[in-house]
Amino acid sequence: MRDLTADLSPEKRRSTVSPEWQDPSRYWPRLSAATGHLPAPVAVIDREALRHNAMDLLVRAGGLPIRVASKSVRVRSVLDAVLQLPGYRGILAFTLAEALWLAETHDDIVLGYPTVDRAGLAQLFASEDAARRITLMVDDPAHLDIIDSVAPAGSRPDVRVAIDADASLRSAALGHIGVRRSALFTAGEVAAFARKIVRRPGFSLVGLQMYEAQIAGQGDNAGPDAPVIRLMQARSRAELRERRAAIVAALSGIAPLEFLNGGGTGSLEFTGSDESLTEASAGSGLLGGHLFDGYRSFRPAPASAFAFDVVRRPAADIATVLGGGWIASGPAVGSRQPLPVWPEGLRTLSREAAGEVQTPLQGRSAERLGVGDRVWFRHAKSGEPAERIERYHLVSGDEIIDELPTYRGEGKAFL
Repeated sequence: MRDLTADLSPEKRRSTVSPEWQDPSRYWPRLSAATGHLPAPVAVIDREALRHNAMDLLVRAGGLPIRVASKSVRVRSVLDAVLQLPGYRGILAFTLAEALWLAETHDDIVLGYPTVDRAGLAQLFASEDAARRITLMVDDPAHLDIIDSVAPAGSRPDVRVAIDADASLRSAALGHIGVRRSALFTAGEVAAFARKIVRRPGFSLVGLQMYEAQIAGQGDNAGPDAPVIRLMQARSRAELRERRAAIVAALSGIAPLEFLNGGGTGSLEFTGSDESLTEASAGSGLLGGHLFDGYRSFRPAPASAFAFDVVRRPAADIATVLGGGWIASGPAVGSRQPLPVWPEGLRTLSREAAGEVQTPLQGRSAERLGVGDRVWFRHAKSGEPAERIERYHLVSGDEIIDELPTYRGEGKAFL
């Protein structure tokens, strides 16, 4: 895709980018003008907004290198362009099949989740280059057993592995707060597992991952629960900073680690300030899903969006578009649904929401929409639209300047 780095010296990362997206009456009609000749659904990436987001993530990370979370992008050309920017380093992949594919052109890929893909492991072991470029994620001896069942030590290259440790908050009053990932929580538990890895032939322990979803993926400035969320996150940051430092200290005497990874789009300021870490991860913030509108510390530009056409008018105050149900991961609540943003004043119906085949819309603009009119939506996170479309149209100004195939457009569907 076209260069993201033009006219973006570090001192100009914020000041040179047009704030046009802050004025919906300019931004969305411009995208409509650029893509009006295309059939719906049409998906776009605005180059200037993407450029702004990529640079803003670096500023927020405070100099900590950022590993790009591919699940939240799923467009190779965007991954390639972002990784050309100083400050970005490596890919955090979500499946082994994806990592093997990306390893054909990239040399630093960490698998963010454990794998039991035996066919994929066999493919990994068959290639010295792939084994050198890909790091597997583990948090259980069973993961090591599966690897050895495919090819025991001595018959394969040494396998690079990283430990995934739980970064959630454990509250006496509220229980587990965060996502359910690893069972490894304390420094002692992580260190005991690390010793098992280094004593086992055929494995090289090279990294640690701790993803604080309760901070990175939970907005702190939206709704009546915002004060409680801010209190929870403050406690979680204090607890995690101390526990993560203890885990890193324990690991330092067991194996020389290449990377210590944490964070996500919503927690980069905290991640960048944690001296225990050597890198952060982020992906959704590049394309600017609406889930991140509910944070006090930042507001991404809506770099990616998609549009559907009105195909029926079931009532005077309802306009129904064809398609729409591109739901993000997490609980199936409103925050994970696509958000209608233009024309302004539209909302989905509580009993239907965003449907796979159709999405009825109500609100002050619905009465003025006719059959054939176009409605723009923003995705909740970032990766979900790419599973439905074959390409994004790259827009600059009021022109389409490139077409960017998604994973699906390249014939890939990993998960």
